[in-house]
Amino acid sequence: MKLILIPHGVTLTKAIEDHVVSKIEKLDHFDKRAIDARVTLEHDHNRAPEKQFSCSVKLAVRGPDLFAEDREEDLYAAIDLAIKKIEAQIRKRHSKAKARHHTEASKTKQKLKERGL
Repeated sequence: MKLILIPHGVTLTKAIEDHVVSKIEKLDHFDKRAIDARVTLEHDHNRAPEKQFSCSVKLAVRGPDLFAEDREEDLYAAIDLAIKKIEAQIRKRHSKAKARHHTEASKTKQKLKERGL
């Protein structure tokens, strides 16, 4: 998966970059067909201190892209929570597809049973 990291008003240190990369690699475990991840890190000096840092993640996958954003006092906390939201979206999409597959298989099985096959 390709990673695009965009800092706005944030000095991108090696520690921050490593933290983001490790979190994105975990996302690759959930959805192997993800194309790219665009992570935007922002520091807004004009906001209240408890919501200064924001992290937005846009994950390009087959079908509609996934997007999550979070604002926190700590940049690492914002990154963790945004990634957690994306993970929840991936899980939801996967479980819906799985349920749809099981529903279709169940209907086919019922039709075959009615025909006596």
